[in-house]
Amino acid sequence: MKKIRKAVFPVAGLGTRFLPATKALPKEMLTVVDKPVIQYVVNEAREAGIEHLIFVTGRNKSAIEDHFDVQVELYETLSRRGRTEILERLEAMQPEPGQVSYTRQQVPLGLGHAVWCARELVGDEPFALLLPDMIMQSETGCMKQMVELYEQTGGNILAVEECDPTETHKYGIVGRGKDAYTGFEITAMVEKPEPEDAPSNFYINGRYILQPEIFALLENQETGAGGEIQITDAMLRLHATQPFYAHIFTGNTFDCGSPEGFIKANLALALDSPQLKPHVLRFMRSFLNQE
Repeated sequence: MKKIRKAVFPVAGLGTRFLPATKALPKEMLTVVDKPVIQYVVNEAREAGIEHLIFVTGRNKSAIEDHFDVQVELYETLSRRGRTEILERLEAMQPEPGQVSYTRQQVPLGLGHAVWCARELVGDEPFALLLPDMIMQSETGCMKQMVELYEQTGGNILAVEECDPTETHKYGIVGRGKDAYTGFEITAMVEKPEPEDAPSNFYINGRYILQPEIFALLENQETGAGGEIQITDAMLRLHATQPFYAHIFTGNTFDCGSPEGFIKANLALALDSPQLKPHVLRFMRSFLNQE
């Protein structure tokens, strides 16, 4: 069984739900408390043992490359001023030389196409796929938990959570088979089914471990919903020849691609900070008492 060494981050999206804030700033660089969204997702991948970060970018995404680059002048200034604590934090987040690669998705043809654009950088090995809008809050990162399941089962792994059974039409839903370690075997995958047609109420939450055979399927994949190349369609085809397992994630998931999810993430992570929590609670109580 090959180790999961590489992770793909599709960051070419336009972020239209956050305009005008994202007109010049990538949505992945919007700040949640004290870090950009993409930093939380990269931290999760690195905690899981990922060695190589692969970003599938688009136009106006150079700020992401700058963020993960060494800023010599900044580091030297912080050192001269004795700002050792913040300097150590920045250096801890800095990937080593050769650990980051970038490729361009020239045309926005969907998530499946973005993943296919990373094929030469991933090569012939299993890889993690992390949607950069999704911040996961848990004591042990979601991807690390998935890697632990993968080491028990092999195959392909999808992280899932339970939704309200009446809201299955909003998500990609999986069917539940036999239990397997921290999850279960996946028997079906259905994109946004109506409640009466849903095989369960477990939805895919934006974290994947996929085998490299997915690339050959994506290369010949016809466009699906929205005229885009859908990763779910390729996974369905791969499911015919390879096992898929679900890891049940029980932490908090915040969709920072939407304004409401972004606000929830800021509040939840601020309340998770010992330094910020009393200030946030005091403000919230004061603000609510005014109404």
